[in-house]
Amino acid sequence: MSAPAFETAEAPEETGAGRAADEQVARQPRRKLDKRLIVNPLIAVLGLIGVFSYAAAQGLDAVEASVINPQALGQRLWEHLVLTGLSTLVVIVIAIPAGIAISRPAARRFQRPVLAFTGFMQALPAFGVIILLAFSPLGLGLTTAVVALALAALLPVLTNTVVGLQQVDRALIEAARGIGMSARQTLLRVELPLATPVMVAGVRVALVLNVGTAALATFIGAGGLGEPIKGMLELGRPTGTLVAAAIVAALALIVDWLAGLAEYAVRRSAG
Repeated sequence: MSAPAFETAEAPEETGAGRAADEQVARQPRRKLDKRLIVNPLIAVLGLIGVFSYAAAQGLDAVEASVINPQALGQRLWEHLVLTGLSTLVVIVIAIPAGIAISRPAARRFQRPVLAFTGFMQALPAFGVIILLAFSPLGLGLTTAVVALALAALLPVLTNTVVGLQQVDRALIEAARGIGMSARQTLLRVELPLATPVMVAGVRVALVLNVGTAALATFIGAGGLGEPIKGMLELGRPTGTLVAAAIVAALALIVDWLAGLAEYAVRRSAG
């Protein structure tokens, strides 16, 4: 008679932390689809149609046509996406582990200085950071641009990682430790899954920031969509400048839309 009693008492203990985590997620309000996920692509498409229609009505001269053409813009777009993707990847690789580290009880005293430093880096003008790094041993080119963009976008990912982990219910952590999970297992199986939606939101912000800031990389020879903007400005071609700038703005809206879809999917799966 003792064996069944033991098994009945043991089953809730083994799954207590998992069930508690599920209950906390279930209590979280299910996020509705962000209106921007519908509006942003419409604005991007309609804006590009309007700008290109205006440019066609105004007419492009030979210089503008040599810069504003599908082949040239396709190459610059690819360079822009590479800059954005690499810099965001660097941010993720640095900021998420750093956020996890400073959220641990043993490293809490480093949390304020690290967040203050990343806040200071984001407060600096991105153009100034890019130019300053160009005079460093890194020199001109892609590497310098990626480092500068990553430094400017560290804060949202780092902050959201810390906030997401701090918002996890302490009762869930204690329950996980109570059933024998190590600190590492608790982090991987309880804390990080619950903090992931907040962390993804930070990555989304960093991604959109990098799309806009990457246009400045042209000043240190890293290419991107800033190249046609810079060229048209130097040549005094307002129509060409408008078209190039509109493409950057539309790209930012589309990237924000795609990142928003990923964030929404993560929140839906967590909920």
